[in-house]
Amino acid sequence: MTDLFRLVGTGGVIAYRALFNWTTPPMFIGTLLVGPLFQLLFFAYLGRQLGVADDRFYIVGNAVLAASLACVFGGTMAVSNERRFGTLGHVLLSPRSRTAVFLGRVLPYAGNGLLIAVTTLTAAALLLGLRIPVSALPALLLALAVAALSCGFFGLTLGAVGLRFRDVWLVSNVSVALLLLLTGVNVPAAELPAGMRVAGQLLPITHAAEAAVGLAYAVLAAALLKLFEAESRRHASLDTL
Repeated sequence: MTDLFRLVGTGGVIAYRALFNWTTPPMFIGTLLVGPLFQLLFFAYLGRQLGVADDRFYIVGNAVLAASLACVFGGTMAVSNERRFGTLGHVLLSPRSRTAVFLGRVLPYAGNGLLIAVTTLTAAALLLGLRIPVSALPALLLALAVAALSCGFFGLTLGAVGLRFRDVWLVSNVSVALLLLLTGVNVPAAELPAGMRVAGQLLPITHAAEAAVGLAYAVLAAALLKLFEAESRRHASLDTL
């Protein structure tokens, strides 16, 4: 059990540092902290003008959405960057469980996403004058943490698809756009067409407080990783770009 925790925890942190050693503080702040905050402010002021919803709707919704960028792309890169840098074969030759290896890599990205979500929520609440009761903070933090994990496993599912398809970035970019449009964070779900509402129900942010959504994507990611690994071995296409 100790070895498993080390494989999941320590292995995930080491892989995170290795795949993101080029990141600088200005890039992190500008891309992952400032960007989501400006997006939140844009939709909050747009909502005021259009009378769609109040500030609370946009602040909480976009705080959850803020975690998605780091988590979805991070989960995707946990697999696709190994392939891009030519190290995927070494990972898959390991006698250790590849499922545990890749699932563990989601944890640093989820922690990253939670930090971004909390920072965005705090800054927006101060700028827009939203008061959050202290008694509501534990449940809110739990919802943000579950949303971050769900988005991380959702990204890992997309990364698993990258073992089979070349342009996984197209898939991840489209998926992030769908999270923005279909999950009800900027447009109330009741106002969306029926088909879009149904599609939104399958995405992690729509049910941010439900751990079952994250677990479902974790199981799907693990299944796809095993399937596409086996297929790639049979067709000798593992490191084909």
